[in-house]
Amino acid sequence: MEIIFYIFVIWLASSLTSPAQTPTEIVTATIILEAGGEHSLGAMEAVHEVIVNRSAKRKISKRDVCLQPFQFSCWNGMQVSAQIAKAKSHSRWGEAFLITMDSATNFTDGADHYHADYCNPYWNKHMKVTAIIGRHIFYK
Repeated sequence: MEIIFYIFVIWLASSLTSPAQTPTEIVTATIILEAGGEHSLGAMEAVHEVIVNRSAKRKISKRDVCLQPFQFSCWNGMQVSAQIAKAKSHSRWGEAFLITMDSATNFTDGADHYHADYCNPYWNKHMKVTAIIGRHIFYK
């Protein structure tokens, strides 16, 4: 518990003083904006897993994965600073921040794609469903 408090204090101090967007803030914001409203077990962790898996597969940073055009709907046509500010005001920001510190979860069996259950994108036709968590369907 003490380490969680220490991480929270560091995060709070950096969020109050840092005007630039750090890679961790971008990943945390992506988790919040994509799944912060989901309360199913593993929902936010699953989005983080997709980010981590894409980063490894594409050999680019998690930050770059998040900000690639048309990869995460929360960034499409949006200003990074405005979206981070929106995400930071979410009640689950601290929880999402802690998720970015741990990539050891496996709710999605290695998924590197997902979409909401109310859409049917062209790219999912030849992919294997690995998990359904809340309103998201995960694939690899």
